[in-house]
Amino acid sequence: MASLKTLLYLGICLSARRMTNADENSAPKADKVRWVSVDFTTSLIWNAKPSDYTFTVLYSADNSDWTESPDCIDISETECDLTNHLIPLDRMYSADIKTEPPSTVDIDPDELPHTYSPLFNPYRESNISALKFTVESVRDGRVTVNITDPVTSIHKHGKQLSIRDILKNDLKYKISYYKSGSTGKRDIIFASSMANISGLDAGHSYCFMVAAFIPSRPKPSQHGVWSTQVCTSSNETVLKDLSFEAWIGVAFILLAALIIIITVSVLCCRQRNKMLRTSQTSAPI
Repeated sequence: MASLKTLLYLGICLSARRMTNADENSAPKADKVRWVSVDFTTSLIWNAKPSDYTFTVLYSADNSDWTESPDCIDISETECDLTNHLIPLDRMYSADIKTEPPSTVDIDPDELPHTYSPLFNPYRESNISALKFTVESVRDGRVTVNITDPVTSIHKHGKQLSIRDILKNDLKYKISYYKSGSTGKRDIIFASSMANISGLDAGHSYCFMVAAFIPSRPKPSQHGVWSTQVCTSSNETVLKDLSFEAWIGVAFILLAALIIIITVSVLCCRQRNKMLRTSQTSAPI
């Protein structure tokens, strides 16, 4: 009976050891594969347990043949930049992350794991970063919003392309603004990066935010990141909202005040000189 228990114990230990060795020698598989893309700079990212194995990334457009990414062959990192290979942008891409064994491991290539990515279209799904812009106050309760398009890491004919160069007429801008102290916001969509907004109350401060807006995209990826808020100064608005006629009136008032000051100064000097002469004449010899 004791010998039977011993044999069972040894069998369990050997089985556990084989399972442990098999697990240690098994090739790691890429896990949680996802696309990360901002302003058309696109990387493939995945998770994997630490090991001596490496990874090779292949990609395919619209179910075409697989192509190895020259920058992602036998890499130990868990990230691959595919920006320059996903051209043209408006196509459906997929990726295959293949596990590669170290030179010390003899394994059948057919037994190596592959992990496939979700489908991804850079033109329709790449996130657009926050835009930079300025607000210039003009007269009559109007402002001009000047928006700067972010540049991408994509080059064409020696030129670094902006998001406008890529999206062209599909790119719109959403401007959200409100009067300082008010809870009501208004959103306006413009096609141009220079937007004129009118109907503002002169003498009041307004706050603005802008974001890229691509209505041709699926709803989840239509909207870019909102910018930081920029507010106008109420004092600045009062000055810049004055009409041409108002500026003439201000200049006339300033000129009149200057003339009055000079006239009063001259009269005071004359009166003083007259009083001095009178006192000198009446003084005894």
